[in-house]
Parts: sequence; C-alpha cells; structure tokens
Amino acid sequence: MKTIFYCFLIFITATISSCTSDAKIDSSPAIADRPLTEYVNTFIGTGGHGHTYPGATMPFGMMQLSPDTRLDGWDGCSGYHYSDDVIYGFSHTHLSGTGVSDYGDILLMPTDKAVYNNGADGKEGYSSKFSHDKEKASPGYYEVHLDDTDIDVRLTVTERAGMHEYKFPSSKNQFVMLDLEHRDKLLQHDLQLISDTEIIGKRFSSAWATEQMLFFYITTSHPIKNWNTKQEVTPKKIALNFDNPNNEPVSIKIGISAVDEAGAKQNLETEIGNKDFETIKKQANHSWEKQLNKIVIEDDNYDNKVNFYSALYHTMIAPNLYQDVDGRYRGMDLEIHKTKDFDYYTVFSMWDTYRAAHPLYTIIEQERTNDFIHTLTAKYDEGGILPIWDLSGNYTGCMIGYHAVPIIADAYLKGIRDYDVDKAFEAMLHSANQDKLGLESYKKYGFIPVELESESVSKTLEYAYDDWTIAQMAKAMGNEEKYAEFTRRAQNYKNMYNPATGFLQGRYRNTWFAPFKPEEVNFNYTEANAWQYSLYTPQDISGHIDLMGGDAAYEKHLDHMFTAKMETSGRHQADITGLIGQYAHGNEPSHHMAYLYNFIGKPHKTQEKVHEILTTLYHNAPDGVSGNEDCGQMSAWYVMSALGFYPVTPGSNQYIIGTPLFDKATINLENGEQVTLIKNGVGKYIESIDYDSASLAKAEPISSSFLTHDIITESGTLVYNMSAQPTSWATAVEDRPVSAITEELITAVPYIESGAISFSDTTTITLNTIDADAEIFYSINGSEFELYESPIPISEPISLSVNAVKDDKISHTLTTEFYKYDKNMSIVLEHTYANEYSAGGNDALIDGMKGTQDFRSGSWQGTQKEDVVATVDLGSSKEVQQVRTSFLKDQRSWIFYPKKVIFELYDENKKLLKTVSEKLPETGKEEIVAIHNVNLKTAVKNVRFVKMRALTYGKLPEWHLGHPYDGNAWIFVDEITVK
Repeated sequence: MKTIFYCFLIFITATISSCTSDAKIDSSPAIADRPLTEYVNTFIGTGGHGHTYPGATMPFGMMQLSPDTRLDGWDGCSGYHYSDDVIYGFSHTHLSGTGVSDYGDILLMPTDKAVYNNGADGKEGYSSKFSHDKEKASPGYYEVHLDDTDIDVRLTVTERAGMHEYKFPSSKNQFVMLDLEHRDKLLQHDLQLISDTEIIGKRFSSAWATEQMLFFYITTSHPIKNWNTKQEVTPKKIALNFDNPNNEPVSIKIGISAVDEAGAKQNLETEIGNKDFETIKKQANHSWEKQLNKIVIEDDNYDNKVNFYSALYHTMIAPNLYQDVDGRYRGMDLEIHKTKDFDYYTVFSMWDTYRAAHPLYTIIEQERTNDFIHTLTAKYDEGGILPIWDLSGNYTGCMIGYHAVPIIADAYLKGIRDYDVDKAFEAMLHSANQDKLGLESYKKYGFIPVELESESVSKTLEYAYDDWTIAQMAKAMGNEEKYAEFTRRAQNYKNMYNPATGFLQGRYRNTWFAPFKPEEVNFNYTEANAWQYSLYTPQDISGHIDLMGGDAAYEKHLDHMFTAKMETSGRHQADITGLIGQYAHGNEPSHHMAYLYNFIGKPHKTQEKVHEILTTLYHNAPDGVSGNEDCGQMSAWYVMSALGFYPVTPGSNQYIIGTPLFDKATINLENGEQVTLIKNGVGKYIESIDYDSASLAKAEPISSSFLTHDIITESGTLVYNMSAQPTSWATAVEDRPVSAITEELITAVPYIESGAISFSDTTTITLNTIDADAEIFYSINGSEFELYESPIPISEPISLSVNAVKDDKISHTLTTEFYKYDKNMSIVLEHTYANEYSAGGNDALIDGMKGTQDFRSGSWQGTQKEDVVATVDLGSSKEVQQVRTSFLKDQRSWIFYPKKVIFELYDENKKLLKTVSEKLPETGKEEIVAIHNVNLKTAVKNVRFVKMRALTYGKLPEWHLGHPYDGNAWIFVDEITVK
C-alpha cells in the first residue's frame, strides 16, 4: 500500500529520519518485542478508587488468590489497597473494581505463633507489616515478604484451584492461620481435618451476595502436628502447626467449589494434582500470554504498552467461571445443575460492561460470548429473570436497566448465535415486560415520573436504549410486531427532554423537576448528574440532535460539558471522578460522550478529547485509572479507544472512530483472521484512512468516521494517516455515523410548563409539548377531552389528564392531581433543607402532598445535622383539635426517625398555650423502610401559630455502617396538618 507524505520542517522532528513520496508502509502484523505478560502491571487500579487486586488469577477464572490489606470500607472492596502496609492474609475470591464489597473467602496466613486475632484492633494478631519493595506480581502470580515474621509468600493458580508456598525463617514455630470469619458475615461453616495433610470445609456467607456458598478442599506438603486435636464445636478459625524439621518450603494446595467438598477436591486433583509450584506458575503465565496475544501492539512508549496490556488483562478477569470440572454448578435458584455444553459464569456487572467490555468480547472472545449468553439464559431458567448484577448465584438488586438484553442483541446482530436464540429472545422480552423498578410507569406513561420511582431519568433513558436493541434483534429475526412495539418504546427518552434547559430532566407530577441545577447530584440520576446523562440517547442520536435544535446546539452543549466547572453539588457521589469539565470518565454514563462529535461532523474534537482521556486519565501507577475498574469496563474503554474506535451504540454493528494511540496493532481473532491497524505519521488528528483486505481488488479510502463490525473481524489492514492539525476528514454529512429512529415515530407526552400543583388561591396551568405540530388535549375530573388552546385557570382542586396527537398518533395519557390549601396559611422554616430533598420548596410541608416510602421520589423534605423547626401561621385564630406530621426511616440510607417531636401552640400574641410531644420509636438496625405518623390531640382554642420541632438523632450509632465516617442521621419529614 502506498501513500503520499506532505512534509514540512521535517528535520525539527528528531523521531522522523526521512520523508519521501510514495513511502512504503509495512503492513505486516505487529510483533511483540517481549513476552506480553511482562507489560502487565497488576497493581494498576489498586490505589485511588480503582478497587482492583494484585493477586493471582486465570483468564475469567473461578479463583482469585490475593492478599487482603483492608477489611472494610469503600476503597476496600477488593480487599487490597496500595496505600496500606499491613497484610491480614491471603484469601481465594476477590472482585475486580466493584463499588460494593464482597468475597475474600477462606483466609490463610502464615505466621510464627497461634494467634487467633487478626490484629485490626491494634492488639497482637496474625497480620504482618509488608513493603511494596518486597512485593511482586504478574499475571497468575504474586509474592510478598512478611516483615513481622520474616516469611516469604508465593501464590499461583489454575482456573479453580490455587497454590501457596511459604518459606519460614526457621523450622520451629511454623503456623498457618485458617480464618473462616474473615471479612463478611459468616452464615454457616464447616472445617474438618481429615488427615494430617487434608482439610475440607465450607463457608456460607452474607454480604452483597446474601447467600454465598463456597466449599473447599486443602492439601499440605507437610504434616499438621495438631490435625487430630478434638474440638467441642466446629472451629471458625484454626492454627495449623506444621512439622517441617528440614525447613523446606511449605506448599498448600486448595480447590474451591460452589457445589460441594467433592467438587472442590476434584477441581484440585484435576487441575493441580501432583504438579509443583513452578509448573503451575508457568502454566498460568502461558495461559495469560496466549490471552494477551489476542492483540499485539508495537509502540516506542513503554508506559503506553504497560497501560494497554494491564487494561487488556483487567478486561479478562471477569465474568468468573462458576462451574466445576465435571460440569456441575450452583444456579440462581441456589440448586445444583450440570452441563457440559457450555461454561457457566458469574459476576456480570452489566450496567458497566455492556458499553465496551462485552462489545470487545464480540471481537476477541466470540466463543466465550456464546458461553456468556448460554449462562444468561440458564440464569433466566433458574431464577425466573435475566440478571442485572449477579454474584455467586444471587441477584444483588444492584444497578438499573436490563442490560443483559443489549449484550445478547449485540452478539446476535454480529452473527454470534451458538445458543438457543428463541429462548434468549424470550428472556429479553420477559425482562422488558416486568412491572418493578419503574417499568410499570414506563410502560403506562412513556417515562418514569420522579414521584413514583427513584433514578427516574436514568431508568427511563436506559430502558429506552435496551428496548431499541430488542427492536433490532426482533427485526433481524423477522418479528415485525415486536420490532414496531419496541421501536416505539425506544423513543421514550423524548419524554425526558426539557426544551427550556436542553437537558434530559426529571418530571415531577408532570412538571419539570425544580429547582434544576445540572451539576447537582440527586436521585433523578444513577451515580451521576444531569450533565452526565444529558446525551444518553445512543439509539437515536440524530433524533436527539433535532430536539436540541440541530448540530450547532448539540456541539455547543458538548463543548460546554467539557469546559464547565469541575464541581458538583447535592449529595456526595464517590463515583463521579476523572472530571474534564462535567464529563466524568471515572463512571460509565459518560464513556461514549467524547465520540459524539463525529455525529455532527466535528471528528477533530472527538480526536482531541479521546487523546486527552487516553493520555491523562490512565497511568502506569497504582492510581492509574480514574474510577472503579468495574469488572473490565474502564479498561475496555482504553483498549478499544487506543485501537482507534469505540462502540457508542452496541447493537448497531458500528464502531465510532476516535484516534489511534499506537504505531501498530494487530487483532488476532479466534478463527485465525488478523486485523492490523497502523498509525502513519504524527499527530492526533486523522488526515485519511486507507483500508485493504483480501476481499478488495485494491486498497480503498474510508471517508466515514465509523467502522463496521465486518471490517474489524476479517483479515485486513487499516492505515490511519495522521496530521498534527485538525483536518476536514469525515466532516461531510454523508460521512457521519447515523443513529436514528425513523419508523414508528411516537408523539411525546405533553407537560405542565407553568402552574402550581399545590396552590392557596388560584393558579393558571400552561401546557406544552416538544412536538411543534402536535395538538394537546386535556380533561378535567374525567370529562371529555378537549383541545388545549389557551392556559387553564383553576381555583379548586382538580384532576387534570393530558395527551397529545400528531399525525394521528396519540401519546400516552398522564393525569396530575392539583391540590389547594388554605390561602391564609403560611410557614416559616428555621432549618435548612437539602436542595435535592426540597419536596418542592419552602411550602412543601403544608402543600397537601404526602411522601411515599421511597425517599428518593422527591416528596420528602430532608435535613441533616440539625433539628427540623417549622412554624405554621394559620392566618387567624382557630380552635385546633389535632396536629399531625409524618417521618420516614430508612437506616441503610442514613434516614432516622427524630428522637422526639414537639408541637407548641401559640396565640396571635405568640403566647404559649400548650405543648404536646411524642417520643418516636427507635429506628432500629433492621433494613426496612417505614413511615411513622404522628397524631397528637390538642383541643386548644385561639391558636394562631403552631411550631414543630423534631429533634435530630444526631451522630449515627456505633453499629451503623456510616459511624466510622463520622456520619450524621438525616430527618425526612412531610406534611404538617392542623385540624
């Protein structure tokens, strides 16, 4: 392949030796300059908020044998944090990059005396100081020196088993602590020494997975002196004292199983058997080398190569194998199943990984992708629904959407179909037709109202995208009915668009959630604010651009997002990290946004932003990722973006072009095909792209700013010709990627533009719609619908129903209740409420609208660190028979009942007439949500003012998870009623 170089001032660039026309480009596959495992830094992500672990595991393996340096806390989710200097021991299961803690099963720790305390309380324990100077790790291997006991530790693994090797300083006092109480709550256990070199047992525990079952079988190289000591009760911890007079290295082999002890034993005997440590270590290294060779890169920048292969490594850790060598596994019903037809997995972090990790697997892990989908449909059979976030046979109830759906659809549409397609599609439809998690409202109204479900905006947007993937799969299967139905549902995002702000925004009782601050983190969004969800319409980017007013308005919004102040308000959200303006690379909702400039003909801005993220938010250091690794998604973004493309819309078979980072990269596919990508020239901007493959007579230019899946999965060569300056490449309308819904177009639900939902005298209701040509119809109190032509004045409570019609297509109908309260009544607040828990503002406690059990619905007024103090002015002197109010408790969310509520009744001269009070019940440790209604009889005449004081619980109790963080309880109150 030939190209023409245009060279200016060439000699000022030391890295370029010559520049001539028609220079020949070497299109041969990339060649590794050393074993690729040597480029993996397993410590990347172990610092900061990456939440990774450095220990030994196999590609997608069941066992993760790694040191534990932290027992709890958010940054201890993986069990290890690079800032720590104490190791508690080495456990056999770990999660990679999650935001919730679990695992850390079956702790082993070599030491020099029988000490049953772990030392976390500051007292003598089996833990030990260590130094990173005496710590090493590579794929499938880990070693460390324990400073306090002068013991050297080495670890390695197979898929379902592991090996420890300990070198003690002396033949005397060789102990290994086996601790089944380590980390999470122990539900059941067994621990039996069946010979002087064999141990069997089980550990059932509760944490994120509420009922995790794990069995183990251990063999030791040296006899255990105290193996036959009689125990009155089955121990949870035991000190193994080894007989090793020649002071040889002590090796411990362990197999694990979710099925039973026999399965654990068979796993160990099959995978390790009599093999020694070095053999297993070499096997693990060989497996990882084979995996990493799926993508080979050439580049002069060492750190870039470390970042890349460390990222590729992290994409290959989860999901985890969850099946014994004989095919048995524990399903979502916690019963034992068996299959030899596919490998069964767990740890599907699909809210994260559907975006880039699973699309990456459709390129380099097609066989395993078939197994993933087999697994998901099996989970559907076992548990009754596709999982959202499954863990060890448990539905965790974590995250939103039904993102198993796009994972299946994306694979199917790419031709990966070695599974029961009809069963998979059935499971997809089943998930989409549930009524929980806001889906009932979503189906009924075309969006989820704020008052009916938390995270309503995010859920509506993500359901709409998931529905689009169902539609695409239905179309490919020839199911026109489901294609039409889910294409209409895929447009529900339109009902969240507020033209006044240009944001996708919550609708509270059919008004726009207010006060609106796009930087505010509140419960309308999932782990994000309005900025970070403002452009989440991957299924209909063109339609969203039109809503926003065209290309220029869309570009302005993108520019503003990347340059806005890097500050958030509202509640603290630890996941919002890696900020560039309000773009938050440390969490997934932002991951596609840098690529959106391509859709408006500004690919040079995509190239700038992608290059900035690649080179500033990923580093060869423990804190080298900008947020939780999230089971491979943070790394998958890097892997794909460094290759020069990214799947903005999984299910479209398109990859949006960014900018390549490496001189050359070759993707080695499972079928033997090779795709080579070459960066020709310097700079981050693309001048042109040339493509050649066996199916072409000669190389052809690619003028569009996207690639298709076929190009990435058949042998060929892509040459990115680079420029140091922005170019006009792919700016023409016909060269832009298109994501557009053009069939089965819906009419959006009209909204209340102005008018108070709760009013004291009169209010005037103004309706509007995002559809310029739509007609709005309304009904009052169940009357016939009539055409809306002018604002509607009301002076009494009403029920208002609205819909819209365009091109004979009628929108969903939405009904809103309007409330009237005494116009003479007013309220003065002495406390400060949180903006995200305003319940509508200062009058929220007398507006007649009561909160539900979901504190995130926007109906409760919340305050923290102070008493709630409010004085109601009745407007004139009245006889008061009763005063009422309500409080919410949700201790898991730090919402506690106040200790006491006091009502003081005053006359018009503010003379105290009577005081009544009630001591509220204890909130308690139970994780239940409840509302406590306070009803106090008064029977007092001539009352003008009613003052309520609710005494804050204050600091969280010692038993509460928030206590170590000096947490304070919230008070959530709603509605003061005076009868």
